[in-house]
Amino acid sequence: MAAAHRSRGGTADSTGRRKVHDTVVNSGAENAIEFFHGYTYTAHPAAAAAAIATLDIYKRDRLYERAKDLSGAFEDAVHELHGSAHVKDIRNLGLVAGVELESRAGAPGARAYEVFLKCFEAGVLVRYTGDILAFSPTLIVDEQKIGQIFSTVRDALRNVA
Repeated sequence: MAAAHRSRGGTADSTGRRKVHDTVVNSGAENAIEFFHGYTYTAHPAAAAAAIATLDIYKRDRLYERAKDLSGAFEDAVHELHGSAHVKDIRNLGLVAGVELESRAGAPGARAYEVFLKCFEAGVLVRYTGDILAFSPTLIVDEQKIGQIFSTVRDALRNVA
């Protein structure tokens, strides 16, 4: 693996790239949509300034308190998936949840990928890794959107083999 870094046009904004042999890329999880390689160039001044501005907005708009207030509704909604087709395990903390699906024999990750596609087609973006659906909605989510997310997932689970 080789990594390179260069400033674009002499600015402080930097770009990074990597070159990786196929054997390294292919050693990851089957059906993964990305090759995770860590955070090579972190703590850039522009990124740090954006992060500070974001934290100021979180504080000003009380987004952490809002997330705490919504965590009960989120937990109830995700755990309503218990008993749905293909659901093996559900875990959550606050506004973060993982729903583990039963793997399809000989095709790990395929079922979660199909759920991802069905949800995407219905206008809901669900992340997945292997056979785990991962949920971490924005901190401006509301109860209606939480309901929409999990009703869409429930419908998708009904419609995959």
